[in-house]
Amino acid sequence: MRASEMRKGQTVKIDDVLYTIVDYQHVKLGKGGAVYQTKLKSLRDGGIRDIRLRAEENVEEAYLDKRNFEYLYSAGSEHVLMDLETYDQITLDDDGFGEGTKYLKPNTQLQVSMYEGNPVVVELPNTVDLEVTDTAPEIKGATATNQPKPATLETGLVVTVPAFVKIGEKIRVDTRTGEYVTRVKD
Repeated sequence: MRASEMRKGQTVKIDDVLYTIVDYQHVKLGKGGAVYQTKLKSLRDGGIRDIRLRAEENVEEAYLDKRNFEYLYSAGSEHVLMDLETYDQITLDDDGFGEGTKYLKPNTQLQVSMYEGNPVVVELPNTVDLEVTDTAPEIKGATATNQPKPATLETGLVVTVPAFVKIGEKIRVDTRTGEYVTRVKD
């Protein structure tokens, strides 16, 4: 595709690296022709790269196949996922999975973007519900002031929670920020 046909959110391949187009602007330079100032995010390591492309330059568009998977289990640094359509299982290492294992318990559904049959991006659900396994006891009369405390969850993740949260309660955690959202009533 031509550089003039780019859109935000599109996936392109430049120098054998996959990028998502974060932003682009059409810029008219003084004497020369117009260019597209493009901000790209690498799908491999998350790094941001700025490049300039002339409107007539060609860029290879990469088509990602988004599929629904279910997280099954982890064994050391290997994480096993199952395709919900074909029931095929794939294994990702820590690099491919990132921080996702801190938020996942077995049977959690997530979306995986595939490129040429290989997993590229693992998208976690925006929030997950996890049980508190360890936290300091509630202090009586501490309701007047907001006194947050650390809590360890069933996956080993440690988050800051309000003083009223107790061991055994389920809380909702935002996977994008790693922060406490609310208590969950069963």
